[in-house]
Amino acid sequence: MKKKILPALLLLLFSASLNAQHFILDSIRQVNGSLIKEEFNTFAFADSSENFNRFFHKLDSLYNGYPVDIQIFHIGGSHIQADIYPNRVREYLRNITPFTGSARGLIFPYRLVGTNNPANYAITGDRKQWKGERSSRSGDSGLWGLCGISVTLDGDSDTLRISANRKVNVKAPYTFDKIRLFIESDSSGYTVAPSDSLLKFRSLIFNPEKGYCDIEFYDTVSSAGLLISKNDSIDNAFLSLSGMELKNGFHGISYNSIGVNGASFRSYSRCTLFNRQLQLFRPDLFIISIGTNDASTRDFDAERFRSYYDSLISVIQAVNPECAILLTVPNDSYYRKKYPNKNTAIQQQVIHELARKHRQAVWDFYAVMGGLGSSQRWYNRKLMVYDRIHFTLTGYNLKGDLLAVALIGQWERSTGREPESLIRLIKRSDE
Repeated sequence: MKKKILPALLLLLFSASLNAQHFILDSIRQVNGSLIKEEFNTFAFADSSENFNRFFHKLDSLYNGYPVDIQIFHIGGSHIQADIYPNRVREYLRNITPFTGSARGLIFPYRLVGTNNPANYAITGDRKQWKGERSSRSGDSGLWGLCGISVTLDGDSDTLRISANRKVNVKAPYTFDKIRLFIESDSSGYTVAPSDSLLKFRSLIFNPEKGYCDIEFYDTVSSAGLLISKNDSIDNAFLSLSGMELKNGFHGISYNSIGVNGASFRSYSRCTLFNRQLQLFRPDLFIISIGTNDASTRDFDAERFRSYYDSLISVIQAVNPECAILLTVPNDSYYRKKYPNKNTAIQQQVIHELARKHRQAVWDFYAVMGGLGSSQRWYNRKLMVYDRIHFTLTGYNLKGDLLAVALIGQWERSTGREPESLIRLIKRSDE
């Protein structure tokens, strides 16, 4: 009977997730609780990590009404570029804390590169005017930063229209009164102006030494249009955009998810502007979800993987030694859609060793799924697509719920709160 009920239930959950932030973990538990190994859905080693205890006490201060600013970064490949499961965690945290006006943070105009954009915001422009380059493609060579992707203006001008709210489930929509464009450009070679005559700039400041341009508005808005034009009198004018940050003066949590399809640790090691841009944020929590693409090669080298991972941790710690760093084990997957990928188990061991070394924490999603071969079971239950690497919408939403439960459960333990007291708030936030 359960096998007959499951597809219909998942179809219902899929439809509901398009319109509401439905907490689906409870529904999956009822239908097939053995699918998820929830005993592993924790932040391993977080109890003994000073950085994580500090982070959760800061988060608790925000929850208790103190005007605190928290920066969270979540980095990875295609799972993160889609921004489905990170966005669920982002929205849960926004909806249960009293400061709901915080900024959306770092975003990127993926459509200009001809790749998928997250559904929760929109940036439109004329793709013909831009040339996109990704750090994950060996044949590309761009000026990359935190986002690992960039666009260079090839044409004379284009209008970028930015909307901070597209498909969101938050009590207070995202607004901004400042945009920071991460650009490499000669300020005399291009001009930036509002494309809407009703929208006025308070100030526009190019800071070429730090690699950004700050645009401040008189009003707080949820959308804006920017006209970027080439100065005809300047030969060989150059403008490369590697990201944009939507900012405002309100306190709260800014959850920045940055991902590139096909990205590996090697991809991000090619991002020469990464460190400089990260210093402008100084994150409180940094979630590393890289590894699926590293493992999907015949020549996977565990020590090289360890070295890349260790180097990224060192970069983050150099920017903020107090940053809590969550190392996540990639999901179980198939190699060439045929064979369970045994490299992930090797990565799992390396990641746990690095967490102990740096006194950080691990979210072992590989173990939560059920280990080697579990992606086939998730695929059978319509939670993964045929490649058994990526998830369906329902699967990503389930993954977001699991991450939220692990994060908030550790928050409760670190601050001595009643178990599941905050989880109950999340479940009520979509009612």
